Amino acid sequence: MTRDDALEDALVRMSFRVMAVLTRIGAEHDLSLTQLRLLGVLRDRRPRMTDLAAFLGLDKSTMSGLVERAERRGLVARDKSPADRRVVDVVITPAGRDLAELLAGEVRSALAPSTGRLRADDRDLLANLLDALSRPTAAEDHPTG
Repeated sequence: MTRDDALEDALVRMSFRVMAVLTRIGAEHDLSLTQLRLLGVLRDRRPRMTDLAAFLGLDKSTMSGLVERAERRGLVARDKSPADRRVVDVVITPAGRDLAELLAGEVRSALAPSTGRLRADDRDLLANLLDALSRPTAAEDHPTG
């Protein structure tokens, strides 16, 4: 196995573990994985509907349904963009923020047995490396076609 193969294998194995945690915690709160992701994205952003759909990898109709279901639960709201009144932003409500913070704490606790095995400086290094890997590439920022 090459170094790249080992890296990719480790990333996939860890992604499976993280996805299992997210799926379980979401289900405990009657949320799909996509709804959980929605709340996570909205914790520190006020995206346009179209940008949110692209970020989550959803088409427009699926995104509308997702937001509608979250609106019915009082977790998110649609609001006119302050920059352009023709644009619709999706914002998290106070109830949605409270739930997102609760979920983040539960995820942190669920992952602690894995992350806790690392020294503090290694956790910082891993966080920085994963952050670098998760940034969009130039091709993702400017897709062709």
